[in-house]
Amino acid sequence: MTPQARNRRIGWIATLTICLVLYLLLHLKVTAMHSQVALAEDEIVRLEQRNMVLETEVLTRSSQIKLAAWNQVDFGYRAPEADQYITGERSLAALGGPRGSDAPAPIRLATITTGENAPAFPAISARREYTQVAKQAAARRRSQGDRVRIDISAPVELAER
Repeated sequence: MTPQARNRRIGWIATLTICLVLYLLLHLKVTAMHSQVALAEDEIVRLEQRNMVLETEVLTRSSQIKLAAWNQVDFGYRAPEADQYITGERSLAALGGPRGSDAPAPIRLATITTGENAPAFPAISARREYTQVAKQAAARRRSQGDRVRIDISAPVELAER
């Protein structure tokens, strides 16, 4: 190999090495810039969401102010004060008057005792009622000329559940 060919070969290798190093530096810079762009986009999204929350809050508060103004000017409403609240059942009863002659009957609540003094729960005779209804329906169908078979097993299953 001649010294010129060797120098040329070394030159090409040095040029390729320099190009490779420059490419790696450029690649690292692009990756770093891409990361910064992604962070900036995330920050923009976060700020837009925060802006939307603040806009909603401002609109809500302005609506409340408008409602307060309307209530005060148009309707005369104002916030309740401490002396407007009732302290107990006796003060509520004191507000009432005697019942009028045309007043409906008062609502009464029923109670039941439990244990030995409790009355027995009434038994439901669903089977007997179903049988009577089925026989009446069968009699109507027979009068119309149809043949009917009575099956009374279904209510027994429901009653056993």
